[in-house]
Amino acid sequence: MNLFDQLYEKTISRLGKDLPAYLTYHDANHTRYVLEKTILIAEKENVSDHELFLLKIAALYHDTGHIKNSENHEAESCRIAMQDLAELGFDETEIDRICNMIMATKIPQQPKSNIEGILADADLEYLGTSEFDVISDKLLSELKHFRPELTPRQWYNMQIDFISKHKYHTEYCQTHYESTKLKNLEKIKIKLQLL
Repeated sequence: MNLFDQLYEKTISRLGKDLPAYLTYHDANHTRYVLEKTILIAEKENVSDHELFLLKIAALYHDTGHIKNSENHEAESCRIAMQDLAELGFDETEIDRICNMIMATKIPQQPKSNIEGILADADLEYLGTSEFDVISDKLLSELKHFRPELTPRQWYNMQIDFISKHKYHTEYCQTHYESTKLKNLEKIKIKLQLL
């Protein structure tokens, strides 16, 4: 088993075992989905093999911080990654790059490089897909754990505000997801009007 496969088994198992059950969006399936989209976008953006390797690790770890705390989970994810990767002999430069990618997923997203933009885009890729409604429902279910009083009107307004401000960072996502994202936004506006 290669190094990435070892990390994958360990991290997915840890997420499945240690994440609270109320995290219906930020679960192990979300991490698998983001990893899959990271690989897709990275290939379309022509990154090097080594950058892809670091990106895959960042995707694996990007939400591990939810195990300890959902608030500021990106910083916690970095701490977990730093500890694991240092034990495996990763150098400081690589660990820093991985942590910068993880921090680029923090909302509002502010990636400072193309590879940071790839992970940021993979994390929110679903906004511009036909999976939007299904994944949004998982997010709503999770939010209701923290805010049980959340009304449909508040939820639709939150989504409208979020999607209106969101932008994809990679050329690939701008080209392939932006128009569907705008259609999804229009659908939410219609739902809000029908309340």
